[in-house]
Amino acid sequence: MNRVYNFSAGPAVLPEDVLREAAAEMLDYRGSGMSVMEMSHRSKVFDDIIREAEADLRTLMGIPSEYRVLFLQGGASLQFAMIPMNLMKNRVADYIITGQWAKKAAKEAALYGKVNILASSEDKTFSYIPDCSDLPVSADADYVYICENNTIYGTKFHTLPDTKGKPLVADVSSCFLSEPVDVSRYGVIYGGVQKNVGPAGMVIAIIREDLITEDVLPGTPTMMRYKTHADAGSLYNTPPCYTIYICGKVFKWLLNNGGLEAMKQRNEEKAALLYDFLDSSRLFKGTVEPASRSLMNVPFVTGDKELDAKFVKEAEAAGLVNLKGHRSVGGMRASIYNAMPRAGVEKLVSFMSEFEKCNG
Repeated sequence: MNRVYNFSAGPAVLPEDVLREAAAEMLDYRGSGMSVMEMSHRSKVFDDIIREAEADLRTLMGIPSEYRVLFLQGGASLQFAMIPMNLMKNRVADYIITGQWAKKAAKEAALYGKVNILASSEDKTFSYIPDCSDLPVSADADYVYICENNTIYGTKFHTLPDTKGKPLVADVSSCFLSEPVDVSRYGVIYGGVQKNVGPAGMVIAIIREDLITEDVLPGTPTMMRYKTHADAGSLYNTPPCYTIYICGKVFKWLLNNGGLEAMKQRNEEKAALLYDFLDSSRLFKGTVEPASRSLMNVPFVTGDKELDAKFVKEAEAAGLVNLKGHRSVGGMRASIYNAMPRAGVEKLVSFMSEFEKCNG
């Protein structure tokens, strides 16, 4: 086996223990004579899989009983529309713009009502998180929206905004399960799983029960109503069964490795290795203001596009893959999610140091 260190932003690296378990069960899941890919979502075997996955996620995150957990299709991008369709009772919402995904979410919400931009970091290419301690929250806003970790730009809200009593809606796709979280501070917390939790094909939405009602915007399709999925236990239609199965294994892996407190410590240590090198490097430079740095996504540049391209090519040859930055910003980006071992970050830093000696 010749596995590489995969720094992709998503679909991304998964724990090897999980992949080995899934491989062993591929043809016969626990004596069923079938792969999970083949079995009915209405079967007792799959019902056990989805219920256990939800129970383990609730344990991991300490999800209060008054919150529902929904396993939904459409990825995080479909939530850009589902959120206003289900929550925008007054047709007003406040958005904080810290990157492309928040911009896209705000643009989508504007199809359904008035969107107020409370704060933005676009003035400095989204390289920081604006001060959100005293925002002009709209009196008639239905919710305040953030993208908590910005995959493309490598920034993270380390302090949640003061929403002045309005429900906070947060896209946590690229920091999901990377550290402990107080779910009770959110109205909706959701994330596409393909970055830090599982294979592509699903979003997990954790929603306070009082926000799940029949009172949705006129014309909202049945499949776009949170109540449809909540009432059916995420089994209204055929769900992404195999994705749920793998996510369930990742939840077990996290629980068996110390939970989210342990993950946070590991992630802080890995990120410190890379950021400390960037801060002392003569050639490489981080692009994010230190106070806003993400533990999950670390963008950096040399300042020379040709040198950036050379670095990405040579890194790939050395088994360090998917380091090219997002097409909208260029440069490099190392996504160092939960499943990225410390050894992978150490090898990256070592390679960067050698590259600097030869090209600095």
